[in-house]
Amino acid sequence: MKNKILTMKEAVEQYVQDGDAIVIEGFTHLICFAAGHEIIRQKKKDLVACRLTPDLIYDQLIAAGCVRKVVFSWAGNPGIGPLYGLRRAVENDYPRKVEIEEYTHFGMVARFIAGASKLPFMHLRTFSGSSLLQKNKNIKTIKCPYTDEVLTTVPALNPEVAIIHVQRADALGNAQIWGLMGVQREAAFASQRIIIVAEELVEKEVIRSDPNRTLIPGMIVNAVVVEPFGAHPSYAQGYYDRDNQFYVDWYQVSKNRESMERYISDWIFGVSGRREYQEKLGLDTIKKLNAKEQFSVPVNYGF
Repeated sequence: MKNKILTMKEAVEQYVQDGDAIVIEGFTHLICFAAGHEIIRQKKKDLVACRLTPDLIYDQLIAAGCVRKVVFSWAGNPGIGPLYGLRRAVENDYPRKVEIEEYTHFGMVARFIAGASKLPFMHLRTFSGSSLLQKNKNIKTIKCPYTDEVLTTVPALNPEVAIIHVQRADALGNAQIWGLMGVQREAAFASQRIIIVAEELVEKEVIRSDPNRTLIPGMIVNAVVVEPFGAHPSYAQGYYDRDNQFYVDWYQVSKNRESMERYISDWIFGVSGRREYQEKLGLDTIKKLNAKEQFSVPVNYGF
């Protein structure tokens, strides 16, 4: 099997095309801002941005004019307020009109599960009593062939590209995650092309020594990008903490159109990649976010 290591620039050039449906997944931590920034730098356009909880990186992609549609279940700056880039695009068509397609959280999970399972749809009960059935015509109903119960359904979601940030991976793309889990595995298996972004590249022996942490197997991965600190301002469990102040500051940055455009100019187009981004952020900030050591107890995989 071939080595799949690429730079972020190379991975985005090769595997993210204009008009693609993309998913940058991660739950609280492991949200790949570095990939989003490279997509903006390369001026990708007409993207369909899918994610359970679009947050700051999708706000930035929208404000940069890369997105034509958002498929989601909740959108906001977690614990702080709204996404003003998204609001300007939806309410005022700035910098372009953006369409929204909304589901519940489990509705989005079900769409990824259907996509990963190669099924056309998934059934569920969570839309009962919701007005989303009137707002979203993709949510339909079906009669159960066993009980005659009427259930709601959502269509499979099969993005062209999934970008999944992980703590460590080997050169073949076998990727390991620990800490909070989201729908990274389902999103990866549902997608046509998968880019793994890893905090750390390790030998295959390290992966094999702890197989239960392998969430995504290398056989479905197209590219591996080694990008330390690539999830900032979100966090990577065991590597660095969440930059809570950034989220607080983003409220004011994004509220004003000019200040948001200035941020994109200075912090995305103004740096060539994540190394320059870290230099601009400053050593003091990075040191403050460094994770302390708290190791798990080893397990015995022996017979």
